Amino acid sequence: MTEADVESVERATVAAVAPAEVMEIAGWLVPLDRGAVGRAKSAAPLSHQASPEALDEIVGAYVERELPPAFRIADVDGLAGVRAALEAREFAPAKPTWVKVADSLTVAGFCEARVELMETPDADWGEVFLGEGFDPADGASRVATLSRSPDALYAAVREEGRTLAVGAVSFGHGWAGVHGMRTSAQARGRGYAGRILAAFGGAALTRDVRRMFLQVEEANPARSLYRKAGFEAAWRYSYWARPS
Repeated sequence: MTEADVESVERATVAAVAPAEVMEIAGWLVPLDRGAVGRAKSAAPLSHQASPEALDEIVGAYVERELPPAFRIADVDGLAGVRAALEAREFAPAKPTWVKVADSLTVAGFCEARVELMETPDADWGEVFLGEGFDPADGASRVATLSRSPDALYAAVREEGRTLAVGAVSFGHGWAGVHGMRTSAQARGRGYAGRILAAFGGAALTRDVRRMFLQVEEANPARSLYRKAGFEAAWRYSYWARPS
């Protein structure tokens, strides 16, 4: 991917999670938020060749707002200096996560897209985040965050009046970004997530958006599904924070 691609993905990522405040400091996006979504409250460079010169100013922005400083840093050679500087400031990495990209046409053809698409999520959509196996406080925060995403669509798979799987797709900066994929514990393994991905691919095509991205933690078994749907690894990042 080009440096322009990196910047557009980072801008689309932060826009989709709608932080309470976003600053730009010397080539870094600095989202400032008190919610549970890491992407909404961790600074990320707009280039994979960024320098560490702005780190102290970014830390100051978080401290000034009584927020814990956090960073989202790609595991690429061009950011080795940033990672070393964070280590020197007693930050440590956690939650390795993959950014994956795909052609919307490929994703749209992955399987039959039998889902409901909404411009505004309803209460049943949000309830999936609060079900068995999900942390209720974290889920409520994610529902609030995704519900205020600009230019987004929300998908739901429903059977016999029950909402079993959900997701969101946001549009911006030339990308369709997939977020908030959740399937109820009792409904996993039925292909619902694949149907949602296909629906999002189709929605992107109707807007002439051919590029899709998503972010998935390295330990998440959903990586296999995303690979089958056409998503390929772009880069890996970690969240950097000071130990509590």
